[in-house]
Amino acid sequence: MSEADAKKRLAALALGAIGVVYGDIGTSPLYTLQTTLSHDGMRPTPESIYGVLSLIFWAQIIVVSLKYVTFIMRADNKGEGGIMALMALALRGVRDSARLRWLLAIIGIFGASLFYGDGVITPAISVLSAVEGVKVVSPGLAPWVVPVTAVILFFLFALQRHGTERVGKLFGPVMVIWFITIAVLGVSMIAHNPHVLWAINPYYGLRFFMNHGVQGFIALGGVVLALTGAEALYADMGHFGKRPIRLAWFSFVLPALVLNYFGQGALLLDHPDAIDNPFFKTVPSVLLYPMIGLATAATVIASQAVISGAFSMTREAMSLGYSMRMPVVHTSREMSGQIFVPWVNSFLLVLVLVAVLGFRSSDSLSAAYGIAVTGTMTITTILALFVAHHQWKWKMPVVLIAGALLLIIDVSFFSANLIKVEYGGWFPLVLGLGVFVVMTTWRRGRELVVREIKQGGLALEPFIENITEHPPLRVPGTAVFLTANQNAVPHALLHNLKHNKVLHERNVMLTVEILETPVADAEERIHLLPMAGEFYGLEVRFGFAEDPNIPLALSKCARSGLPFDLMDTTFFLSRENVVADKRRPGMVLWRDRLFAFMSRNALPATAFFQIPGNRLIELGTQVEI
Repeated sequence: MSEADAKKRLAALALGAIGVVYGDIGTSPLYTLQTTLSHDGMRPTPESIYGVLSLIFWAQIIVVSLKYVTFIMRADNKGEGGIMALMALALRGVRDSARLRWLLAIIGIFGASLFYGDGVITPAISVLSAVEGVKVVSPGLAPWVVPVTAVILFFLFALQRHGTERVGKLFGPVMVIWFITIAVLGVSMIAHNPHVLWAINPYYGLRFFMNHGVQGFIALGGVVLALTGAEALYADMGHFGKRPIRLAWFSFVLPALVLNYFGQGALLLDHPDAIDNPFFKTVPSVLLYPMIGLATAATVIASQAVISGAFSMTREAMSLGYSMRMPVVHTSREMSGQIFVPWVNSFLLVLVLVAVLGFRSSDSLSAAYGIAVTGTMTITTILALFVAHHQWKWKMPVVLIAGALLLIIDVSFFSANLIKVEYGGWFPLVLGLGVFVVMTTWRRGRELVVREIKQGGLALEPFIENITEHPPLRVPGTAVFLTANQNAVPHALLHNLKHNKVLHERNVMLTVEILETPVADAEERIHLLPMAGEFYGLEVRFGFAEDPNIPLALSKCARSGLPFDLMDTTFFLSRENVVADKRRPGMVLWRDRLFAFMSRNALPATAFFQIPGNRLIELGTQVEI
């Protein structure tokens, strides 16, 4: 690729990133100042305006620019981002400590669960806040806010099947117009009160805390709304790459946001009564309707970042064994990270509509929003610090100093939002806990199934010796038996020999392993172990961001000395029928039953591994857990 083509490619990806990645944080000016300066006894006095603006500015510099864009995005797992990829990276650094691996896995899963809560609340609060702009024009339209929001969200989720790339091309230009517009609105207000720019001085933020005490601490729950979407930009790194995301943030998005926040502050200095909707009060009356339309389009786009991030994280969770298998649709030929997960899309749509109909206003949802965001932020910091120490070899004093600075900020934001649990903060916590239970149940259930299969299998080596001494009838072709245990005879092989009284000429025991890296290197993809009697042990490895394609992997085994003719190959698979049995040691009975239900409804392993149905024989086996 020439230098000119590379620049065009970078510009196109940066435009797509503006459309998809920064939609969430880009629409936070719609509600942040309104929520922060009108709740919990706060009033838009000059002192509080300067203080809150200073806190918002430095939160964006420290949390978004330094922590996420500079520090966290270094922790890419071979190009993939998001909390699941970060957890896998952290786990690789503590392979020798089973207890620490378990603790990091629990922390990572809970962070991922909270991210799904963010994926539900972001579309609801963003679109509601934009549609509520009609109340500034005509208060009589208020009853239409909720139904219009629900219709818009329905069409947003219906659009997902067309893919992130197409959505990004459509949304990118709209968000460019959005950021230019909010920057211009901010500049027009700042021109009337240029001294509002003094709020950049961190002194005003410190003085705000000293003068307001506990009330100032509680205000952090509103300030954090200016950071919503920071986790999504890391989760969407696999869709666009870190360089386009960084370029878009520093050169375009950050300046536009700062100008708009300070513009709203300049307006409130002269008109504190505008606190009921300071964003739309900065808009000239003649442009209100077009601005409401642009804001609605921008908030629809804002939802795209967390939706795309949820798709990416779900695929990673499936590969790492924390989620049941689901269909995954690729929507781009160039970027493998751009995917659509229909089941997750439907799940999010239902819960988003529940949130809209239940809370009915962006004001009510703001309490629920912060807990999901700050909880995930805190967990991301903890995992990244483990990566910095174990993978990047940072010295412990450096890790402790950096960790103290970042965690003081994260925990402060999280604590300020915990106060709002009874006012709506319970919603993401309940949702996150539900997802956490499902993910841990699936993980533990699969471990129990594999354990039962391994305990009930015959040893492979004596079996091959017996076959060599007393050979059965051998038929032409190759039989591939999928197994979780290379040292035991697969159930499918035993059933085939018992009922059909024959063996194929070549018999391959195939085990699929998912690595803690997004993509398996060529040299670690295949491991072949020849055995007596034309038996072979074959391990095929995939990264957690890859689609496991067994036929494609087998076609590359020729260089290892085992060529495959897929037209002469039959795949045998034991399909487990999981039965919950309270007499057996495992999980509590209700979790056993939950796992059995998920197992019955999961995408079959054959479809997940892309094995052609006309080359497959499935043999059922019952497994009690």
